[in-house]
Amino acid sequence: MNLQTYINLLTSNQITPKELVEASIKKINDLDQTINAVVEERFELALKEADKDYSQTMFKGIPILIKSLGQNLKGEPSTGASKLLKTSISKTTDNFVAKIIELGFIIIGQTSSPEFGFKNITDSSLYGDVKNPLDLTKTAGGSSGGAAAALVADYVPVVAASDGGGSIRIPASYTGLVGLKPSRGSMPTGPTNYRGWQGASVNFFLTKTVNDSELLFNAMKTNVVYAPFNYVQADIKVSKKLKIAYSLKSPVNTKVSQDAKTAILKTVKALEKLGHTVVKANPNYDGFKLMESYYLVNGVETAAMIKNIETSLNRKVTIDEIEPISWVLYQYGLSIKGFEMVEALNYWDQTSHIMNEFHQQYDLFLTPTTATVAPDLQKEYINKNLIEKMHNIESISNKYEIVWKMFEKSLAHTPYTMLANITGQPALSLPLHQNDDGLPLGVQFMANKGEEDLLFEIARQLTKDL
Repeated sequence: MNLQTYINLLTSNQITPKELVEASIKKINDLDQTINAVVEERFELALKEADKDYSQTMFKGIPILIKSLGQNLKGEPSTGASKLLKTSISKTTDNFVAKIIELGFIIIGQTSSPEFGFKNITDSSLYGDVKNPLDLTKTAGGSSGGAAAALVADYVPVVAASDGGGSIRIPASYTGLVGLKPSRGSMPTGPTNYRGWQGASVNFFLTKTVNDSELLFNAMKTNVVYAPFNYVQADIKVSKKLKIAYSLKSPVNTKVSQDAKTAILKTVKALEKLGHTVVKANPNYDGFKLMESYYLVNGVETAAMIKNIETSLNRKVTIDEIEPISWVLYQYGLSIKGFEMVEALNYWDQTSHIMNEFHQQYDLFLTPTTATVAPDLQKEYINKNLIEKMHNIESISNKYEIVWKMFEKSLAHTPYTMLANITGQPALSLPLHQNDDGLPLGVQFMANKGEEDLLFEIARQLTKDL
């Protein structure tokens, strides 16, 4: 059922919020020992909250799960999926979470994430592996892998998620869900963090339908004057025939699977059947330079985060307290000079300009969401030799080389998603393809900033046609 159906059932008293919460708790208790998607529960509090009157709210008491990373609820765990913060309790409620509550959702718990959200798989040492309910030998992706797995397992009608480099869209691709990364500045931020990886990261949801994503976007969208990034919604005439660019090429020249190519070519045919003009074309940006800037900014952000944690703990964080990827990013960030950070952000702005010019010629840009279907849970991304170097990162002069190598294999699976995070554009992953083994692979549409309505329109046309 979609969200509107739940709203209708609750409005007509055919079901109660408490019954929905009880059903969600039962499903989690029955299934999650295997899937491992829900890592922090608030079942008793949610049952008490379900007795409240939600009739004047938009979502009428529908249960929801939030993410264990960057979606803080006062009085609840705020671990960042890290052993370092396993006893941390949030002192504030983030504005995004407060809006969820204001709209009438009941939060029943938190979903798993990789430590600090640095991976496109969900396997933190604190919480363990999240399994893909479609195939328990596969990953559900990351960093919102727990959210995706929980939704596919039907624990709740909708899950909150976040996307700093593809963390909504990658799990959507691997699990057959709809995954929107909204435009920068469109979602509530603060009060403790307004920039979110310098604007690369944004909170939103994973959904089962396009209509659910649109309903949630229109309910949540905002434009906060005092926030560093503002949102301007474009005036889109969605009925027009569109000119759409598509690409089969990885922006970092990595291999693209036949599954991904088939998904795009099938979508191209569907678009042409709908009357749209589809052209093979690539925007003129340097994919390697863009990834270099992305890793640099994330390194600096990680250093700032760990330094803040050290201040709160009143001691130094040691290598044994965080995972090797986090430690490497921390040490790399400490080595970055101020002018290098400015240069990286300047290139983000230049790439935003390149994409804006690209969208003067093409309404939408179509790529695979991921280069492959969901990888195996046991896939090795980092070999023993590299792990040894990661542990000795402090003594290595070329720290960036280690950063690139530790992400190289995982990036090959997901080279398409970071662009929209860096430019601030909206991007939508749609579940339009399954391979011969029945595994989904999403296709991604990017639009110019503020043009979510265009994404929703093309998505409705395609999901109706395919």
